[in-house]
Amino acid sequence: MFARTSGVLLAVSSLPSPYGIGSFGKTAKDWIDFLEQAGQKYWQLLPLGVTSWGDSPYMSFSAFAINPYYIDLDILCEQGALEKREIAALDWGRRPDATDYALLYRNREAVLSRAFSRARHALETSADFTCFCERTSFWLKDFCLFMALKKLYGDVSWLEWERDVRLRDPAALERHEKDLAETVQYYAFLQFLAFTQWKDIKSYANSKNISIIGDMPIYVAIDSADVWANGDLFQLDEDRMPVRVAGCPPDAFAPKGQLWGNPLYNWEKAAETGFAWWISRIKESRALYDVVRIDHFRGFESYYSIPYGAPDASSGEWAPGPGLAFVNAVNGGVIKGVVGASPGAAIIAEDLGYRTPEVSALLAASGYPGMKVLQFAFDSRENSDYMPYTYPRNCVVYTGTHDNTTTLDWFASARREDVELAKDYLGVDNPVDGVWGFIRAALSSVADIAVIPMQDYLCLGAEARMNTPSTLDGNWRWRMSPDTLDCGAAALAKKIRRLVEVNGRL
Repeated sequence: MFARTSGVLLAVSSLPSPYGIGSFGKTAKDWIDFLEQAGQKYWQLLPLGVTSWGDSPYMSFSAFAINPYYIDLDILCEQGALEKREIAALDWGRRPDATDYALLYRNREAVLSRAFSRARHALETSADFTCFCERTSFWLKDFCLFMALKKLYGDVSWLEWERDVRLRDPAALERHEKDLAETVQYYAFLQFLAFTQWKDIKSYANSKNISIIGDMPIYVAIDSADVWANGDLFQLDEDRMPVRVAGCPPDAFAPKGQLWGNPLYNWEKAAETGFAWWISRIKESRALYDVVRIDHFRGFESYYSIPYGAPDASSGEWAPGPGLAFVNAVNGGVIKGVVGASPGAAIIAEDLGYRTPEVSALLAASGYPGMKVLQFAFDSRENSDYMPYTYPRNCVVYTGTHDNTTTLDWFASARREDVELAKDYLGVDNPVDGVWGFIRAALSSVADIAVIPMQDYLCLGAEARMNTPSTLDGNWRWRMSPDTLDCGAAALAKKIRRLVEVNGRL
C-alpha cells in the first residue's frame, strides 16, 4: 500500500526550454524545486522512449532506450562538447508553448553529431561509457544496430529491409556491425548521455523526497528494435511479418473499433522463458523510476486480436492473456528484491475502460493500485464507479490523464447534463471554480495517491490538451510557459501545498 500523498503529471517534453522541447537540464531541477515547495511526493511522467512517426511516446523504436531529444544541450556546452553559438544558430521553433518535432528531427541530429565527433576518441578510454554499455548490453547492442540500419535504409520500417538483415542472418549482421561501427557507437553515445543526465535528475528529485512515476506502454511498436531482435516473443510468421495486431473492439465511440497496429505477444513462448524479457523490461524501468505505471493492464487478462492487414478492428476477437502466471512472475522476479516492498509499492495498473470481473480479479490478486479518473465520473446516464465515494484506498485518482482534455475544457465540451451533474456534486457554478472543485475532490478522496495534471493546476483550456486518442495530428506538443516557474510560481506552490495539507497528503 502507498502512503496518502499526491503528485503532478507533467511530461518531460512539456518543460520549458529554449531548444524546442523539455530536457534533463536546469529547468527540470527548477520543476522539482516547485514540486517540493508545493508539498508533492510524486512527479509522474509520460514514457521517455525514442519517438517515431506520429511523435507519440507510446510508439517508440525501443522499450528501453531514452529519447535523445531530452539530452540537455546547455550541459553539453558546460562539458565542452558543444558551443553556445552552434546551438543558437539553429531554428528551434517560434512557439515556446508547443514542440515542433519536424524541426527537432532536422536540427537535433546536427548538434548531437557534432558533440559525438568531439567526444568519440575519449569514449575509448571512458570507464563510465564502457560500464554503461556492458550493463545495458542485452538491449543496447540491438537497438544501436537497429538505428544505424534504419539510417542506412532511409528510415523505412525494418519490415522493408533486405531479407537477410530483416531475418537477422548472422553473416549479414556481422557485416553491417563492422561497416556501421561508427554509427552504432554514435547511438550508444546518445544513450549514455541520456541515461547519465536522467540519473542526475532522478537523484536530485529523490534528494528532495520526490519520487518518479514512470509510464510503460504494454505494447511496443512494430517498427522497433524489440520486435526485430526478439521476433519469437511476438505473433509473427516465418517471414517475420505480423500475424495479429492490437486494438480495441467496436463501441459507441468507434463503430469500427480502434486499430492500433502493435504486434501482439506470443504469450506461450514468453511463459516458456519465465517471462524473462518482461521481467528485464520492468527491472530496467524500476531503475529509471521509483514507481512504474503499466498501461492497458487489462491486456494481461485478455486482449483484442485483429488480423494483420485488416482495414479496421471490426474483425478482431478476444484472446486470453497470460493472467496470474505473468503477475506472479513479475512480483517474484522484480518486486521481491525490493526491501520492505509489497507488490503495490512499485507498480500502478492502468485499468481504465470497461472492466470485466476477470480483470478486477486479476488486479486484486496483483496487489497493484488501479486508476480512477474524475472526468469519467459524471455520466448523468448511469451510475459510475469513478465517483469519489466509490473508491477503495488502494488506487490512484486523477482529474484527467494525458488522453483527456483539460478539466477547464471538459466544462466547455462535455455533455450539458454531465456538466450540470458535476456542478451539483462539487458545489460550483462556473468552469474555473469547477477545475478547483475537481482538484479538491481528488485530493479529499480516500485514494492513496492523487495526481493532478499541471494543465489543471494552471486552469488551462483545450489549447493545453496533450493527446486526443485515435488522431494523428497535433498531439504531444503542449509545453509549459517559460515564465510559469518564475512569475507566480511561489504563490501557486503555496496554494497547492495548502490544499495538500488540509487533505492530509502533505
